[in-house]
Amino acid sequence: MSGTEHGTRRPTPAEERRAAADYTGGVYGSMLAASVVVGAGTLGSVPRVELVLLLLLTGVVFWVGHVHAHLFGARLAQRRLEWRIVAQVCREEWPIVKAAVPPAVAVAVSPLLGLDLSGTLWFALAVAVAGQVGWSAAAARRAGAPWRLVAVTASVNLVLGLLIIVFKLLVTH
Repeated sequence: MSGTEHGTRRPTPAEERRAAADYTGGVYGSMLAASVVVGAGTLGSVPRVELVLLLLLTGVVFWVGHVHAHLFGARLAQRRLEWRIVAQVCREEWPIVKAAVPPAVAVAVSPLLGLDLSGTLWFALAVAVAGQVGWSAAAARRAGAPWRLVAVTASVNLVLGLLIIVFKLLVTH
């Protein structure tokens, strides 16, 4: 039986490369991490361990939410749910969680760098924004985009990250 006998077709190699290069979750997860850092900073003194856990657990919750939305949105309405599909969607959305790790590590190592809480928050925020830019550039390159488009997507994501920083400055001052 071929994949087309049941109304589905196998993706072409180019479609598989594009899907493998979809780091949307990484970009989104980095923006989410930046927002968590900004939000935690508005609460006053936040213990580092709590901030690390908040970053990681928020990433996991949003990952589960994205997996659920993909599986029970369009996919379930169109075809029967299979474990293979569940595993595939979990893998595709995992960059949301991966994007939370570098800012969490930044928070965890900040005492070794002699950073106070304010310095820790700025360091974690910078790491999250850098991740956002990095995920977008990596996705563009892996999809085969020309360098000009890589620069455009990285620039757009840098501007979005800088907007989060500007909002932090406006809200907290």
